[in-house]
Amino acid sequence: MTNTERVERARTYYETIDGGDYDRLASLLAESFVHDRPDRTIEGRERFVRFMREERPQPDTSHPLDGLYCPAGDGTADEVVARGRLLDSDGERIVGFVDVFSFADGGIERIETYTR
Repeated sequence: MTNTERVERARTYYETIDGGDYDRLASLLAESFVHDRPDRTIEGRERFVRFMREERPQPDTSHPLDGLYCPAGDGTADEVVARGRLLDSDGERIVGFVDVFSFADGGIERIETYTR
C-alpha cells in the first residue's frame, strides 16, 4: 500500500463515521484493530464498529480535517497522521485531535488518538 492509499483510507475512515456507513467502516479496519484514546481503549474491529454504531456518547458529530500527513521517506511508511476537530451537531468544537494511524495487511490496524 502506498502513502497515497494510506492517506485515502484514513480520510475515508472519517467519512464513514460521519456518514454512519458502518459496513464500509468495518471494511477499512484490520480484524485485530485497536483504538487507543484518552478515555478508553477499544480492541477488535467488531467491538469498535459496535461502539461507533450504538454506544458513542454523541453520535451526531463530525470530524473536519485540517491535515493528513505521512512521514517523509521512500513512500513505504506504515503510518498516517490526521489533525482535525471533533464538532457537535451544531458545529461547535468539542475537542481538537491528532490521530496516528498504523496499517498492516491493507487495513487500519491501530489508531492512537491525542486530544486537546
